[in-house]
Amino acid sequence: MSNIPETGRTPRVKIRVITIQVLVFSLLLTLGGRLWYLQIRNGQQYTQEANNNHVQQVVKPAVRGSIVDDRGVPLADNATRLVVSANRTALLKQPDDGKAVLTRLAGILGLNAADVMDRVRLCDAKTPQPCWNGSPYQPIPITDKATTKQALQIMEQREDYPGITAEPTAVRSYPGPVGVNAAQVLGYLGPVTDKEVAASEKTDNPLLRSDNVGRAGLESEYDQQLRGKSGVTRYEVDNLGRVIGKAGATPSQPGSNLVTSIDSRVQALTEKELAQAMKNLRKQFDPVSGENFKADSGAAVVMDVHTGRVIAMASNPTYNPNVWTGGISSADYKNLTDKKSNYPLLNRATQGQSAPGSTFKVISTSAALDAGYPEDGGYPCTSSMNVGGRTFKNYESESFGDISLAKALEVSCDTVFYGIAYDQWKKDGGIHPKNPKDWFFKTAHQFGLGKKTGIDLPNEVAGRVPDRQWKQDYWDANKASWCKNGKKGGSYVEQIEYENCKDGYQVRPGDSLNYAIGQGDTLLTPIQEAVMYSAIANGGTMYEPSIGKAVLSADGKHVTPIKPKVAGHLPDSKKSISYINKALAGVVTSGTAAWQFGGWPQDKITLHAKTGTAEVAGKQTTSWLATYTKDYAVIMTISQGGTGSGGSGPAVRKIYEAMYGIGADGKVNPKAGILPKPLTSLPKIGSDGSIDAPKLKPYSPPKKKEPVDPNASADPNATANPNASPDPNASGQPAGTGGGTQQVAAGPPATLPRRD
Repeated sequence: MSNIPETGRTPRVKIRVITIQVLVFSLLLTLGGRLWYLQIRNGQQYTQEANNNHVQQVVKPAVRGSIVDDRGVPLADNATRLVVSANRTALLKQPDDGKAVLTRLAGILGLNAADVMDRVRLCDAKTPQPCWNGSPYQPIPITDKATTKQALQIMEQREDYPGITAEPTAVRSYPGPVGVNAAQVLGYLGPVTDKEVAASEKTDNPLLRSDNVGRAGLESEYDQQLRGKSGVTRYEVDNLGRVIGKAGATPSQPGSNLVTSIDSRVQALTEKELAQAMKNLRKQFDPVSGENFKADSGAAVVMDVHTGRVIAMASNPTYNPNVWTGGISSADYKNLTDKKSNYPLLNRATQGQSAPGSTFKVISTSAALDAGYPEDGGYPCTSSMNVGGRTFKNYESESFGDISLAKALEVSCDTVFYGIAYDQWKKDGGIHPKNPKDWFFKTAHQFGLGKKTGIDLPNEVAGRVPDRQWKQDYWDANKASWCKNGKKGGSYVEQIEYENCKDGYQVRPGDSLNYAIGQGDTLLTPIQEAVMYSAIANGGTMYEPSIGKAVLSADGKHVTPIKPKVAGHLPDSKKSISYINKALAGVVTSGTAAWQFGGWPQDKITLHAKTGTAEVAGKQTTSWLATYTKDYAVIMTISQGGTGSGGSGPAVRKIYEAMYGIGADGKVNPKAGILPKPLTSLPKIGSDGSIDAPKLKPYSPPKKKEPVDPNASADPNATANPNASPDPNASGQPAGTGGGTQQVAAGPPATLPRRD
């Protein structure tokens, strides 16, 4: 028994009780404060978050804006189609998760059952396409190509197809007016990625997982304007996913329409003539390679020289842009990306780059004039030139004696430009330069080469100007490989790599000579040439090329013009530009293109041209033809298509004839032309925002009469006229001054010009 008095124990007990009471009170106070914070201070926020845990969204896609041509004719639009969709939630309620339903559905639609099942599975990091990237509560489209009979069968037998609907829906369509393709220009749509959705969350138009966005062409470049804003309906669901009520809705906002500078009839004609030229070349024999021309790809651009607006842009090979509508099949996608198809997704006008050949000589001429070389210097046009123990030949070893710079452009004399380039290379210090002027490199950059033009299409390439900095960078990147594989006295390739290992960073004399005629490491795109030659045509102003002309709001009340942008000015004086202009007009009348443009109404529509035949290692030559008038520049190039005039000349002539209305007799009738002048106005807009589009008819060229040879004999056994021109179809590159069915000039020139 304790001896401690009762009175000594009591105070300690009281202290413990008081301490416990304080702790309990503190805990209650803390819990009360937290309860106040959650229910009163931030009660509304947490209530909303709790509700959202039981809210699911169903998206109503916005009507995408149309892409129309310069007259308002739809190039990309929305067509109403019967779309068969599957409700994933309803399918999962089936004992087999809907497999039997989807198998029956595939049978009706004529589709593969496995493909249909893949379409309704949800996308994640491990699930390949096809899969569904949208909300699981959203109807998942199976096909947009259902027939009326198929749709009726599905809807009349609902008990056999629970969760399946078939109803009219707006889908993206590319109608192809008057035969227009323009697949690479228009682009296509594709589902968004999770990364894109996350990146768009802080923008004023965030993406939803069910959205489709532009993946190429104008659809990509103007996606923000075309897409609009999708509508969202929010439904309350219970913990089993069943809808118990509607929580609200946000209406969709239609996208704006894009008016382009593309003219449907010129576009269709340009595509047709490019394709026909390539088809014709494949039937013609190339005496250099010993087989027919392959003509495996090509591009053409028609541009308004005063604005930089693109009137037509063709790329070949091409494809039907409607294959993307409703989701591309794996077979179609494989075909578009297969090497055997030669990559039709590639836009050769902005992404195809190759050596420009003699079309580059306008830059070499400009560089020579700026460097102080005289216009009429009496430059020797010899058949060949020897530099550093290597012989550099003129095309077909032709020789024209001492000629001016203008004449060198007309007849495309390589050795004149070799001589000037070599002389300037020596003035710059040769192999060991000291403060070189580099007129030829400098002028190319001033003409806008070596960088993107800024056209409103994605994934444009920059081409290449192989100047001193590029040589150094290229040597730094490849030196190790060259030094490893190079061998003195080895094979040709090994010897080249051996030499490059030692001094591949140097600009050698051969580099300068090749560069002056558009060969070697120089690369250009057709759109760069269009900008360059348009600038020569308009007096020196380079425009940033554009296809978009204006953005129109869906209701038609707001018009946002897309004005031409000046990108720079040529380095030439007005006198120099005039000099080059006259020389390029001479190419048509007496130079390398004369045989293709005999009978052209030069006094009424002055045509300027520069031909180019670019050599490519291991391939047939690339055909280049750059032309312009006071209104338009037309550029065409065909890979493995022979000479510039022979491969591209007939097609380019037909494009001009159709645009200006030039008849078989050489007379100009603007009323018969499809676009005798560039169209500057916008289409008419209705009070409801609709665009008033005219009905166009495909262009039909006037029939041409075959030229009659007055010396020809009616006697089938008569001896052939020894003065007649050779058969234009006898070889890969036609001889003589005629051009097949083209109207011929009054008489052949005294000396047949080089057909570069």
